[in-house]
Amino acid sequence: MPATGAKPQGAKDEASAAKAVQQMFDSIAPRYDLLNHVLSANVDRLWWHRAARRFRGILADPEAEVLDICCGTGDMTMALLKCRPRGARPIVAADFSREMLSRGARKFGKPGVGGRKPGAPYAEPLEADALHLPLRSESLDLIATAFGFRNLANYAAGLREFHRVLKPGGQLGILEFSEPGGLLGKAYAVYFHRVLPAIGRLVCGRTGPYNYLPASVGSFFQPAAMLELMAANGYEQCAWQPYTFGIAGLYTAVRGL
Repeated sequence: MPATGAKPQGAKDEASAAKAVQQMFDSIAPRYDLLNHVLSANVDRLWWHRAARRFRGILADPEAEVLDICCGTGDMTMALLKCRPRGARPIVAADFSREMLSRGARKFGKPGVGGRKPGAPYAEPLEADALHLPLRSESLDLIATAFGFRNLANYAAGLREFHRVLKPGGQLGILEFSEPGGLLGKAYAVYFHRVLPAIGRLVCGRTGPYNYLPASVGSFFQPAAMLELMAANGYEQCAWQPYTFGIAGLYTAVRGL
């Protein structure tokens, strides 16, 4: 059975799991971008932009209220911003890892800072827990998250909280890893469970985070089970689109009226 939430080694309950994840991402923040791009051979950039384009209809509306939750260092945020018009409302980019968020804010902050042009789309950083968002109920048109949902301490609670802050008819996009099948899946498993942790240790000097990554993917929902969980928590039109032979995929859904 898949886990009900993230379970880092040593975590005894949801509170300790959340704290462990927060500390882990704070610790690897300085090398996070480098490792992501090296370990994925830059394919991750394609995933972010493909996911953002899926919601270009909403993003093109300058008044749309958009949240990138578990935004990390802001790569998904930047992909979403590319689909926003000049003068649009800022995207809210939220994460509970202060170190990750501070690095993201350097990329997506207000125009006039860091060479960004006046009027350019930007994002407002928000330090917040995805399970307890400091946002009004029924206030958002779109929630997107890339490779962060899997790290929540309680998946069902996360979906319920997203449901709370989405407007009726609002859309949800969850970009996440999955485990492909067949011969490709076997080859990828060798890379993911052996090569990736070794490279992670060499670059960031830590063992835990890059052992946690493949373990967390292995215990996460298969697409059919994830779609069932989304439907059980008030979402309609639930779907999954695989990316790169199923190594990753985008879950989409609409909050019911």
